[in-house]
Amino acid sequence: MNKKLIPAYLLTFVNVLGVSILMPILPFVVEKYGAPEWVYGLLLTLYSAFQFLGAPYLGAKSDILGRKPILLISQAGTLLSWVIFLIALSIPDFTVYGVSFALIIIGLSRALDGLTGGNVSVTNAYVADITTRDEKSYIFGYLGGIAGLGLIIGPGIGGLTASTPIGFAGTIIAAIIISSITMFSLFKWLKESIPKEKRAKKKKQNIFASILITRRIRSVQPKPIIKLLFLIKFFFSVMMAFYISTIALFIIDLFKFNEKELGIFMLVVGIFLAFNQAVVSRRFIKKFGEFNTLLIGLLFAVIGLFCITLTDNLYLYISFYYIMNLGLSLCFPTFNGLIAIHANPNKQGEVMGISESINSFAMAVFPVIGALLYTFMGYEVYYLISLLPLTAFIIAFMGRKKLRRNEAIENQIAN
Repeated sequence: MNKKLIPAYLLTFVNVLGVSILMPILPFVVEKYGAPEWVYGLLLTLYSAFQFLGAPYLGAKSDILGRKPILLISQAGTLLSWVIFLIALSIPDFTVYGVSFALIIIGLSRALDGLTGGNVSVTNAYVADITTRDEKSYIFGYLGGIAGLGLIIGPGIGGLTASTPIGFAGTIIAAIIISSITMFSLFKWLKESIPKEKRAKKKKQNIFASILITRRIRSVQPKPIIKLLFLIKFFFSVMMAFYISTIALFIIDLFKFNEKELGIFMLVVGIFLAFNQAVVSRRFIKKFGEFNTLLIGLLFAVIGLFCITLTDNLYLYISFYYIMNLGLSLCFPTFNGLIAIHANPNKQGEVMGISESINSFAMAVFPVIGALLYTFMGYEVYYLISLLPLTAFIIAFMGRKKLRRNEAIENQIAN
């Protein structure tokens, strides 16, 4: 194992853990303070919405100041957000204009964690800096597997620590300890990947300009392949937002699972995801190449999303679900790998930041829409959702043909 990559692996794991550790307790925190269920959705949205703002800004800053200082600052922000969360749990409960003050503080802590949680883009840029072209795709596959591991372990840690005598505070203290260990590891072992002479020039930045994704894309002057990948990723990210906001509801309705049974199902799904991203995706990429693997992944996602509506037999459902899961697992690492391969090295962080903000934008906007659509349409919403990866597949297939024609014409002119 490349020791330089250990901090990136740790960061990826902790970033996912920071979200997944709250999955089993956040609904009960909201209930404790007497808030309606939509507040739970709001707390989830706050993280993604502020990550959408912070990711490109931190990514661009890392091109200028270096990866290590930005990663340290962002991890410090995450650590501070957990401390604020813990303080909120310990203050007396009172309301401000009818809203629990403790929940307001918890919301601020989630916003701060999202704002500094843009270190995902900086982590990806760091990995792109220190890996060769051939390494990029499968290393991002490993990162995907580690993210899957975080999705498996996080809810377990959250549930177990919340069952201690100190309740929810136990979960937050565990998160503080994990974040502290990560920050120490970054400070001690992370080596800066961009020499000063290779860093981008300082320029004026406005964090709120992050909202204007198309303007940011134009500002980095990406290659046509990067523009194509951004467009494909938009449709893929919207699909993921709809999927995440509806799949638990669908499974509960279909199989009448209780919390324990749903947790076991999600554990199996997490194992699938980790194995497919860390092992299977690498074999696909080696055999078919990055872009073809992306096409295959999108096609599997279409088939899987459609087929999971066709049965209420658990074992057959799991088979169909695995097809969908494999499709997602093939797409995750190839997006980052292709972007890392084709992006301008001097704008690697900024480009990764834009890529991450596309995902954050989708996660901040579309989960609420997805839940509402499921309420009205039921399982038939998956017929609509499957159109999103199908559209992405068509765009990718046609776009690749166009890029190849352009490259052929350019080569003829050059010769």
